[in-house]
Amino acid sequence: MAKVAIVTDSTAYIPPELMNNYPISVIPLQVIFGDQTFLDGVEIQPKQFYEKLQNTKVMPTTSQPTPQAFEEEYRRLLAQGYDILTITISSKLSGTLDSAMQAKKVFPEAHIELVDSEVTAMAMGFIVLTVARAAQQGATLEECKALAERGRQTSGALFIPSTLEFLHRGGRIGGAAAFLGTALDLKPLLGLQGGKVVAIERVRTMSKAVNRLLDLLAERLNGQKPIHIAALHANAPEDAALLLEKARERFPVSDVSDAVLAEVSPVIGTHTGPGTVGIAWLAGM
Repeated sequence: MAKVAIVTDSTAYIPPELMNNYPISVIPLQVIFGDQTFLDGVEIQPKQFYEKLQNTKVMPTTSQPTPQAFEEEYRRLLAQGYDILTITISSKLSGTLDSAMQAKKVFPEAHIELVDSEVTAMAMGFIVLTVARAAQQGATLEECKALAERGRQTSGALFIPSTLEFLHRGGRIGGAAAFLGTALDLKPLLGLQGGKVVAIERVRTMSKAVNRLLDLLAERLNGQKPIHIAALHANAPEDAALLLEKARERFPVSDVSDAVLAEVSPVIGTHTGPGTVGIAWLAGM
């Protein structure tokens, strides 16, 4: 029976200490500042990204990985005898899955499966980690794919951007467009639903937005456990640490398998903008 390797993309931005010893490969997306292109999380890290963002007159854009980037990694893993499961950012947010599909066609006889996570950041990261643990314990490619598809049903993300400007400019705002022009004292609460960014509601003050976010998280978890939770942030570590602390207080310790503080990758930061905080989760797995 072939061993299974997991290929994901850089928007998962899994903290390195959680990835140790697992068969996980990461294909970077690209951050583009004018005529400069950087590999997400490889050639540009969050700290550098926000410093550059603060000092540039050219707003960044992003691009999916090339099919060749996936092809090279597939070739390397296949040569080592792996079956491959690829788990990518939502296809409604990026063309990354399409690049993986094109690369797969180069190896028509190989055992390569693809899963659209319909999420990103650590919502996808937790799916990847769960599947990688199963692969390490001997799960087959079919079993790993089924696990990833199950995780897609019980994962999600909610977030509070400091501004909608970046989502609007990047074309990722979806149903949240209704919140454009929101008064400064109202905080938009957004989420991922069906692979898209959707508007949930507007809440007065940040503290009320955080409490409402945790109420919505509890509703979406619907008693499922164990719970894997990540407090996400785009250059707002203190706000995210407070959010994580409140999340831990909300649920019994015995129900929480992971509770981590995680940055979002520069690619995601390009679209959310600095100051964004949120919660990503996976439940029941």
